[in-house]
Amino acid sequence: MDSASPTPVLAISLLVGLFMVASASNFYQDFYITWGDGRSKILNNGELLTLVLDKASGSGFQSKNEYLFGSIDMQLKLVPGNSAGTVTAYYLSSKGSTWDEIDFEFLGNLSGDPYTLHTNVFSQGNGNREQRFHLWFDPAADFHTYSILWNPQRIVFSVDGTPIREFKNAESKGVPFPKNQPMRIYSSLWNADDWATRGGLVKTDWTQGPFTASYRNFKANACVWSSGATSCGLSGSSSSTSTTSNAWLSEELDSTKQDRLKWVQSNYMIYNYCTDAKRFPQGFPPECNMS
Repeated sequence: MDSASPTPVLAISLLVGLFMVASASNFYQDFYITWGDGRSKILNNGELLTLVLDKASGSGFQSKNEYLFGSIDMQLKLVPGNSAGTVTAYYLSSKGSTWDEIDFEFLGNLSGDPYTLHTNVFSQGNGNREQRFHLWFDPAADFHTYSILWNPQRIVFSVDGTPIREFKNAESKGVPFPKNQPMRIYSSLWNADDWATRGGLVKTDWTQGPFTASYRNFKANACVWSSGATSCGLSGSSSSTSTTSNAWLSEELDSTKQDRLKWVQSNYMIYNYCTDAKRFPQGFPPECNMS
């Protein structure tokens, strides 16, 4: 994207609401399978997508559309059983050396041990903003909804409607914020046993493979980028057509969701870069001082 011609937020706001909800969308319409030599499959007339990892290769897919702000949901069911060494990545990303990125990564573990949910935010090629969580349920036993709210003021990561992380726009403090580069949705299932499980101490048990992660019920209430312009509407598994709401463009956490966020971070956060004093001996990044 030409960084000299960002889409003004006001223009996006004026476009929202003028476009209609796209109905009867599915994985065939919204995504490409990008790698894996046939391991990734779209099933059930486009309602289900599976990624497979075996000893030879993993697999992955990406969205056909690029988005500039949005509220994006996907239901995932992760690799069950002994998933140590596997990583299921689900994220938004732009291209180029100064890319933006919003990450969910699920790090597998030994049977009976919890998955680690790794989150990160990159802006203009810089990340190092990791927060990690254990979940309050088994993410491999059933489908759960993982959501990204991305608007000009904040990025919110949510699980089944419960916010687990909020990254606020701190440009006033000199912190770059993803707002000018459209991003695609990507996902992949791959082997990372050199680092993923206990720093690489636990290796992938290939006798448990092939490993499978499953996806369904994608929905994006978002601004779609095309040839330097945006249109804002709903794509995904909607069954009806209605006027698109623009509420997500200014959405923030109400008091109930703030309480839920505090509950998750108090009970299930296992790493926060904003409390890692050894990593930042000269002082924490400026966004860490925001309430």
